[in-house]
Amino acid sequence: MCSRVRYWLGFALDMGITGLEMWMKRVLVSISAGLILALTAGAQSSNMTTAAMADLTKQYCSGCHNERLKSGGFSFTTIDFAHLDKSVEQAEKVIQKVRAGMMPPPGAPRPEAAILTAFATSLEAKLDEFAMAHPNPGRPALHRLNRTEYANSIRDLLGLGIDVNSLLPADNRSQGFDNIADVLTISPTLMEGYVRASGKISRSAIGDAGMSPIVETYHIPQALSQIRHIDGTPFGTRGGTVVTHVFPADGEYIFKMTFYYSSIGPMFGASQTGEQIEIAIDGERAALLPINPHMKVDDDVRTVPIKVTAGPHTVSAAFITRMTGPVEDFVMPFKQALADLSTGHIPGLTGLPHLRDMGINGPYKATGVSPTLSRTRIFTCRPSTPAEEFPCAKKIISSLARQAFRGPVADPDLEGLLSLYQAERNKKRDFEGGIRIVLQAILSDPEFVFRFERAPAGSAPGVSYRLPDLELASRLSFFLWASPPDEELIKLAEQNKLRDNKVLEAQVRRMLKDPRAETLATNFANQWLHMQNLKDVQPDVFLFPDYDRNLADAMKRETELLFLSILQEDRSAMDLLTADYTFVNERLAQHYGIKNVVGNRFRRVPVAEEYRKGLLGQGSILTLTSLANRTSPVYRGKWVMDVLLGTPPPTPPPNVPPLKESGEGAKILSVRERQEAHRANEPCASCHKMMDPIGFSLENFDATGAWRMKDSGFPIDPSGKLFDGSKVDGPAGLRQAIVNHSDAFLRTFTQNLLTYGMGRTLEYYDMPVVRAIDRDAAKNGNRMSSFIMGVIKSTPFQWRKADESFNADVAQQ
Repeated sequence: MCSRVRYWLGFALDMGITGLEMWMKRVLVSISAGLILALTAGAQSSNMTTAAMADLTKQYCSGCHNERLKSGGFSFTTIDFAHLDKSVEQAEKVIQKVRAGMMPPPGAPRPEAAILTAFATSLEAKLDEFAMAHPNPGRPALHRLNRTEYANSIRDLLGLGIDVNSLLPADNRSQGFDNIADVLTISPTLMEGYVRASGKISRSAIGDAGMSPIVETYHIPQALSQIRHIDGTPFGTRGGTVVTHVFPADGEYIFKMTFYYSSIGPMFGASQTGEQIEIAIDGERAALLPINPHMKVDDDVRTVPIKVTAGPHTVSAAFITRMTGPVEDFVMPFKQALADLSTGHIPGLTGLPHLRDMGINGPYKATGVSPTLSRTRIFTCRPSTPAEEFPCAKKIISSLARQAFRGPVADPDLEGLLSLYQAERNKKRDFEGGIRIVLQAILSDPEFVFRFERAPAGSAPGVSYRLPDLELASRLSFFLWASPPDEELIKLAEQNKLRDNKVLEAQVRRMLKDPRAETLATNFANQWLHMQNLKDVQPDVFLFPDYDRNLADAMKRETELLFLSILQEDRSAMDLLTADYTFVNERLAQHYGIKNVVGNRFRRVPVAEEYRKGLLGQGSILTLTSLANRTSPVYRGKWVMDVLLGTPPPTPPPNVPPLKESGEGAKILSVRERQEAHRANEPCASCHKMMDPIGFSLENFDATGAWRMKDSGFPIDPSGKLFDGSKVDGPAGLRQAIVNHSDAFLRTFTQNLLTYGMGRTLEYYDMPVVRAIDRDAAKNGNRMSSFIMGVIKSTPFQWRKADESFNADVAQQ
């Protein structure tokens, strides 16, 4: 018996209605049953008629979504099922809610699942048919390189790693992504930042034996525990830091270290004697310095001048390991606690010194600039006579500009750069100085900072055109690598071969095997899953004293490595939810209770417990969706709805009171009990009915993702009923419920991948493309490569609409 019939019969029995009324209800039931039979027949063919769709929405939806109530700001009176092309945006909203199982809402009558599926499928078929006849690729705004893309471009061009965070301001985000053209705005201040950055980068790349000494300081966050070995520092050490520092010239440099102190003056770990700190360059000890525990706040420990050659070197400063008893890291968890805790005065426990800053001061007594990778890449020739200087400079500048501008360089642009070289050469009488000033100009040139996509000459405003191969090559490389195209890709683009599908597919396979493709995990996956917010989470140090930045970094890396493994092994995207393996180092393994994992190296381990499988069992997700002092079923439910299902709950109304915490002297309640009391009244209840059951199913995970059986001393109840009526009783049940809505999960994944790949937010007219990608991927087992190839071959990726208010001929000037 269908749910609608059961609803009316149950209603009649519960209300105790009279025989006449019961007869009338039976008539309604018969009518309903007739409609359901008709709809079911349509469901079997997945081709519901226009009339059937209208009747379905009238019976189940229009009671709330009408012109009078407009629940959720939506009315079905705006949709004409016979002319869906006039209400595409509204129809796409309906599909989104129905596919996720969110409509009809919890507690309301709903038809059988097959009927809802047929309804959504029929809507999609009509919209996809219209979109095929009227393709709309959209028009991304002028695209500025974000900080990651800028740094990667410098790396690929010069072989030089830079700390772009210290050079350029943070990028704005849209829908969680920092590569969306609309929000990558430009300002005079930002352009000045690019000019300053290009000056520092060009000096680092070429070197400068005549520069005055400067100090560069590297800060170690207080939230980073330093009682264990830090990856990259020499074995037998603990704590400290390791950096890649670019030395501008061969010469002498002084290294100085400062340490953390308590609020009243003594250095942390002042009770310890005999502590030493080691300075190592490229893994070799350069200095070993004793630490005076009686130093004052302004004191530092510094080396004598040490000779170092120019170029990038790995520099570490770390303490020699010499533990003699139980050690407690008082610096990290109790950074605002009492001084006696900070200095390790608890009987039986020992505090240890912690490094705060490492400064590198120099160069002194510079003797020249040794060969470096960046100099080798730049100076592809060397003039031996004055007559050879200009031809050599032209060769160097032509090569740099071609790579930096991602294609052939126009003659006027090249002439301008050569004129700049000649002017600087004549003024300073220095060949390298002339090349340096040109490199600085290239790195701040709009052709380097922006990704221009110019409409072909004569293109009519508002008309779509296929991207030229060179611009397609840039889209492709910034999608897969977050960096510019390499020479192989540029050459193929110059020959217009990327429009050949076989060539394009071969290039995509090549690029996915390249180490640079890891940015799909470190950039795309991190931003889609909101991992960037993890750095802002700081659980209460008294409730969760074992949490520190080391653990947070390990959690984030676990999620990246899971995504990367699925990408590299070309597994199904559904494995993101169901993977029975994960990646841990010793710190994370201890947090999860996994045995026999030692050291900082991450290794792949099987997951035995059902609750740890996939993303929903990972500490990164569970921690960033919690509060400082407790879990948050609301945050966790909202994250699942938004990030995994693409159906974020409505914005809460203003002045909603916060959840009451368990106060001193009050009755202690579990989070579930407090949450249920909070949502007892409208307007909170309707949204919480959707979010809370999701969050409650994850309640066995505490605020840092550790597994537990009790909350505030009470056994945890993870059971609940989701918005589609399915029951869950823990993480495994929730995971299965999402798998049951795999179409919604895969659609959301594709939407985010397409958004990231194009660098623009999706519009309602993009949804037919999303569905086409999903359909093709399903034929290949939902493999990651199918989604990636689907994005790259899509119309929005390979085509662009000319600006309706822009003269395309001007773009060529």
